[in-house]
Amino acid sequence: MAGFKDFREIVAWQLARELKLLADALLAKPEVARRYKFCDQLSDSARSGPRNIAEGFARFFHKPFAQYVRIAKGSEAEVINHFIDARDLKLMTDEEFIQGEHTARRAIKAASGLIRYLESTPDPPPPRYLPKAKLEDPTWGQE
Repeated sequence: MAGFKDFREIVAWQLARELKLLADALLAKPEVARRYKFCDQLSDSARSGPRNIAEGFARFFHKPFAQYVRIAKGSEAEVINHFIDARDLKLMTDEEFIQGEHTARRAIKAASGLIRYLESTPDPPPPRYLPKAKLEDPTWGQE
C-alpha cells in the first residue's frame, strides 16, 4: 500500500486520530460528560475514523480498503455535526469549534486523497505467505 508498512504511517489515519483526540478533550469536560447519549455518539463517531482506516489497511486489496476509508470519512463528517451540536449547547467555545472543524476537514480531505489513490492504482503484489488457493479466490480479502 504505497509503501506503508503500518497503518500509523498513513496521514489519513494520523489526522483521524488527531480528530479523535480533540473529541476526547471535549468529552472530558464535566458538563459534557453528563450528557451520556451525546458522549456515546461523539465517542463512537470519533473513534470510527482511525479504526476503519486501520481495518481497511489490513484488507490488503485496494477496493475493500477504499470502502473502509469511505466509512471513516463519513464518520469524520459526523464528528463535525456533533461539534455543531456541542457549540449550539454551549458545551464548546467558538474557538474550540473552529479548531475541531478545521481538524475534521483536514481528516476528510486526507481520506478523500487516500480513496483517490486506492481507486487509481493497482493492488500491490500479494505477499509470499498467502496460500495459492486464497490468491485464486476472487472474493478473498473483500469481505
